[in-house]
Amino acid sequence: MTESSETVSEKLAQYRRQIAELREKIRQVQACVASTAVEDYTFTTEQRTVRLSELFGDKDTLFVIHNMGVGCKYCTLWADGFNGVLPHIESRAAFVISSPDAPATQEKFKASRGWRMRMVSHQGSRFAADMGFQDQDRWLPGLTVLRKSADKILRVVDTHCGPGDDLCVVWHLFDLIPEGAAGWQPQFRY
Repeated sequence: MTESSETVSEKLAQYRRQIAELREKIRQVQACVASTAVEDYTFTTEQRTVRLSELFGDKDTLFVIHNMGVGCKYCTLWADGFNGVLPHIESRAAFVISSPDAPATQEKFKASRGWRMRMVSHQGSRFAADMGFQDQDRWLPGLTVLRKSADKILRVVDTHCGPGDDLCVVWHLFDLIPEGAAGWQPQFRY
């Protein structure tokens, strides 16, 4: 039995209101999480080594994207999306992508994708593992939010990335198609 378009529209509107309410509850819970101090890790770029504290620039908040490297189509999908909204993000907070790739590899891949965001390599560092984005011998994708306060760097919150998460608009657009993503997977080129 099919429902009228008015009934379906109202159900969808109700679900979207519930999602908005859940997002507000998530923000409230996140605000209660105790921040933890982290060390001032060292990263490498093609030009030089850089300290975590330097990545903030003139901002007090820093988004660090934990990217698995040039071999991951999903991490590339997320970074492509962040690149599109980068000026909006950077008007509020600093932003950087961290991966295990060597800086020269990062820069070559960045250029091939037209990415504008800063990239750092965490090779030789415990940063990704200490932040919870390494599982034995493999890297995990995600995001860490850091805050710089006086002489400390505090980890505010972090989240892992995966298909359907809130950090990639592609999944939400596909949710509007009746059959959803239907097994779709990102590719480096289409």
